[in-house]
Amino acid sequence: MTESFLKYKYEKAGQGHLFKYWDTLSEDERQSFASQLSTIQDPAAFLSDVQEAIKYSSSLAESKIYKPLPTSICCSSTIDESKKTLSIWHHEGLKLISQSKVGIILMAGGQGTRLGSSAPKGMYNVGLPSGKSLFQLQCERILKLRQLASEEFSVPSHNVHLPLYIMTSKPTRAATEMFFTKHHNFGLEPNDVIFFNQGILPAVSMDGKQFLLGSKNSIVESPDGNGGLYKALHDNKILDDFHKRSIEHIHAYCVDNILVKVADPVFIGYSAINKYDIATKVVRKQDPSEKVGLIVLDANTNAPCVIEYSEISKELSEMKDPQDPNLLMFRAANIVNHYYNVKFLSEMIPKWISSRKYLPYHIAKKKIKYFDYVTGVTKNPETPNGVKMEQFIFDVFPSVKLSRFGCLEVQRSDEFSPLKNAPGSGSSCPETCRLEFLKRSTNWLLKWGAQVDHKDTLVEVDPSTSYDGEGLQFVKGKLYHDGDIL
Repeated sequence: MTESFLKYKYEKAGQGHLFKYWDTLSEDERQSFASQLSTIQDPAAFLSDVQEAIKYSSSLAESKIYKPLPTSICCSSTIDESKKTLSIWHHEGLKLISQSKVGIILMAGGQGTRLGSSAPKGMYNVGLPSGKSLFQLQCERILKLRQLASEEFSVPSHNVHLPLYIMTSKPTRAATEMFFTKHHNFGLEPNDVIFFNQGILPAVSMDGKQFLLGSKNSIVESPDGNGGLYKALHDNKILDDFHKRSIEHIHAYCVDNILVKVADPVFIGYSAINKYDIATKVVRKQDPSEKVGLIVLDANTNAPCVIEYSEISKELSEMKDPQDPNLLMFRAANIVNHYYNVKFLSEMIPKWISSRKYLPYHIAKKKIKYFDYVTGVTKNPETPNGVKMEQFIFDVFPSVKLSRFGCLEVQRSDEFSPLKNAPGSGSSCPETCRLEFLKRSTNWLLKWGAQVDHKDTLVEVDPSTSYDGEGLQFVKGKLYHDGDIL
């Protein structure tokens, strides 16, 4: 694209301010800026999409009628199911893993900005006795799962492949790869660790009418949200790699959940046996103000969908279950922990990424550091001054037939403790993650007959020792102290 045509496109879209300092830039700076601007094929169309997103986000909760998902069709619970059923699911999931038919997508595009760190969030150490990062804990769970599948089905461990596809973003890619290289992929084979980037989108002014400058020769950009996963899978030819490896089932999750059961065989087996195209894990919402999306039914279309916490009305969030007033009516909290059937993904992704019908833009009002082209000064606002665009991974749920959509409730204390907030904030922070991880480990030991020297003692069970509390017979009758590591 020529320089003159690039300027013409943006000026026609009312974005002439981007070129105020163009004549003062070096040749390299102009080329870099032009390259960045060229990634937006039609700036006027994008700004039109922004206006639609502003309207969409403000009216979403009011425009539809929601109901809880019908339990008789697509909902199950690991809390209520019989041990026999759970065992069947676990056996099937482990068998598929032993056959190398399962792959993992780790969504790791976020930085630890709210944690006071610019490093990728997966590198964070919450203060466990072992000092292990989130990345290390999750990779070691994969190794343990491969061992369990190998032993259960008498398959040589080197023949059990459970590839890890890591979706990074432009700001996190280099640091993430370097971290994995430094730690020798935490024991995983290099060929089974695949990195790919999610997309990026420009930030705009609060009214959605102007692109924001980050400097004289750049615009502000940010990752396109977890909904960018689908386009990233397509653009980076990850779907082709699934087929090349004969992968039929995918587990996708976010890096910040320290309790995540990576490639959980119970979840994989549950989804495969029921022939679901997409399934999701949920936990019970704790209180009306908790910032989690809710899996619900769109009563108008009879399709599964999610109401994001930023878009749910106060009235809806506080509604009580008429059968049990101690429970919220809408309580199936989405923890971004999903199963995908690969055949379904391959068929649907081209449709999803070609239309805003399936993946609309959402807006997030943010305090965005920007370059003020009027004064020539970089500013750090104290209140939200702009809008970042993002897509949500769950917006494709309505395209799934209700009979092919699964919703599995799991115990929060076993499977969900996200790392989102700064140290000392009191919730979803390093301290709570550390506590919930160690509580789960300690409870495993106590169930196997171990003893602890104090009621507040917390012991760390390493993923290489146990994936989900299994195989701990050796602890019976032994005494453990606070900070011990098994």
